[in-house]
Parts: sequence; C-alpha cells; structure tokens
Amino acid sequence: MTARPRVLHVYKDYWPPVVGGVEKTIHRLCHGLQGDFDPQVLVVNDGPETVHEIIEGIPVTKAACRRRLASAPLSRALIQEIIRAEAEILHFHHPMPTAEIGLLRRRAPARVVVTWHSDIVRQWWALWAYGPFLRAFLRRADAVMPTSPNYIESSKWLRRVRRKCFPVPLGVEPEAFDLTPEDQRRVEAVRARWGPRPMILFVGRFRAYKGLPFLLAAMKRLPSAQCLLIGDGPMRAKAESLVRALGVADRVQLLGELNDRDVLLHLHACDMLCLPSHQRSEAFGLVQVEAMMCGKPVVSTALATGVPFVNLHGETGLVAKPGDWRSLAECLNTLIESKSRRDLMGRQARARALREFTAGKMCERVAMVYRTVLGRRG
Repeated sequence: MTARPRVLHVYKDYWPPVVGGVEKTIHRLCHGLQGDFDPQVLVVNDGPETVHEIIEGIPVTKAACRRRLASAPLSRALIQEIIRAEAEILHFHHPMPTAEIGLLRRRAPARVVVTWHSDIVRQWWALWAYGPFLRAFLRRADAVMPTSPNYIESSKWLRRVRRKCFPVPLGVEPEAFDLTPEDQRRVEAVRARWGPRPMILFVGRFRAYKGLPFLLAAMKRLPSAQCLLIGDGPMRAKAESLVRALGVADRVQLLGELNDRDVLLHLHACDMLCLPSHQRSEAFGLVQVEAMMCGKPVVSTALATGVPFVNLHGETGLVAKPGDWRSLAECLNTLIESKSRRDLMGRQARARALREFTAGKMCERVAMVYRTVLGRRG
C-alpha cells in the first residue's frame, strides 16, 4: 500500500468546469483530504476520446462517451477504467448507474465507498431493470454515506444496508460567505433597490420538484413581503405565467441566473430563504446551509430527506408541510411579522452551520470512513 492511500472518485462530471452540487462536493473532498490521501477523479468526456488532465493539482481522467440515456452516460471506456483502476479506495457518487455496473465487472481488490447523494427518483421507471444491479452494487460496498440520517430510514435501498451506513452531511467553506467592505456596500445597494418590505429569497433550478407554485401561491397571502427568485430552468415559463395569474407581479421578481458572488450578496441582503421543494428529489438542500452561513433563517418543508435535518424547525427556521401553500404561507408569515425571531433564528442557523456543515467537518467524517474500511485507526 502506498504511503497515502489512493482514492478514486467516480461520477459523471467534475468541477471545474461543470457547476453542480455533487461536482463541487468531490472537489472539496479531493482538496480537503489531499494531505492524508492521494485523490484522483474519473468522470466522462462528452466526446470519442479518453483524456487525462491535471485540474488544480488533481489528476482527472475523462473517459470517452458518445451517448447518455436519461442523463446516465453510456461509456465502455468508463467501465474499463474502473476495472483496471489502481486504487485502495473506489469512492462512487450515487446515482451513477454505468459506473456502478462497472464495479460489478471488476475483479481486482479495492475498498468500495459510496456517497449516496439521492435515490433514483426522476428515472424511477428504470429501476425495474437496474434494481438488481443496484442491490448487487450495495452488497459490494464496504460503506455507504448518505448525506443525512433521515435518508437511511426513508430510502428502501438504504434500509437494507443500514449497518454499513455512515451519515456524512455535506459542507461548505465558511470563509466563502464572508463579506469585504465593498461587498457590504453592495449588499446595502441590493436592499435599497428592492425597498423596505421583508425579502424572501429562493435560489435554485426551476424544476418541478422545487415546489415554486406553492411559494407563489403563498405570496398571495403575504401582501407585506416581497420575493426574489434566482435561477432558471424548465419551469421558468410556468412560473412567469403563474406570477401574472396570481396578481403578485408587483412583489415577485424573477432575476434569472446570477454569478456566485451576486447570489452571495442576495443571501446576505434577504430576510429569509425559502426552499419549498415538495418531492424527495430534494435530498439535502445545500442552499439552506449557504443561507445559514449568512445568518439567515430558512423556511423549508418536512420531506423524508435531509431537508428538515439541515433546517431544524423552531431553531434555525420553520418547516412547512410539503405541497401545502397555506402551511408555507403560515411559516413565512411567522417570520415576516417578527424581526426579533428572524434575528434569533438566523444566529442559531449560522451556529448550526458552523458546527455541522463545514467542508472541514465533512472531510473529517469521510476520512474516518476511509480509515475504517482500510482497517486503519490512526
């Protein structure tokens, strides 16, 4: 075994350049654990050739891939890379069916660790064929890391292997949420632009599971508040139409996609974040952590996922019934009517984020799992 055990992270894409929650998590793990482990990355290349790169000091292999089916890459080259990979730990990021099937064809020894980012939800119809392979993949795994304890109990896949589950919540870098004096002036400019009404903020892709219609319906009941929506996606046209139909266009603004720094400024400028997701595709809700790092309370929903694990009802914010705009409106109004409650929950939210959801804490927990599966206690 090498002085630093080699860890190969396997997923579809890597950041940079692909922006996404899983991609950034892999990036954080690679750089956060580089002192004790030797991280490498295996993803797919949207082209006919396999390429090898060094990205910010991390070796990244992009396996040739010509097609994707239901967002899953179909790549023989990826499977071959998994079969012959020289690594003490293969760290898979689920869901990634092609890679998981590749593991089942591998004969060379290696410890297998899985970060379970989410069940397969949107492509549930494919499980009639893929389910047996997924069960075999989980039997092969030495450790499975869901992003919250909640997910173990609510996932039929994880309940079967709960003895090998080690919850590892996602984390971010706290320093990324600090403001310079110039940033603070820009935050004040954002507040001045939108006026004195309490500001509700949504940040995310405009997808069906995000529950935007429930937030917009709730705004009908919240005449003293305004709502800013940051993001874009397939549900944007429907959201714009609903804003007009509900008669809330004077208090709801769709800002489109913003760069990371401008999102940060709006997180600091807002009075609360709302994550109205109503389907379990929302497995964790990392944007909640980002708002909490900015000292903001969160209104989210009681999904059987990590969402209410991150945002504790009555402590860091309030939790509404999923798919219930009246419940969402009641929670939002509770915070709208009390600045002192918003401030208290915002302080408690930041304290929880610093305690539980930093990149450093995430890396410590993953390192512990690595050492456990390797049989090392040091």
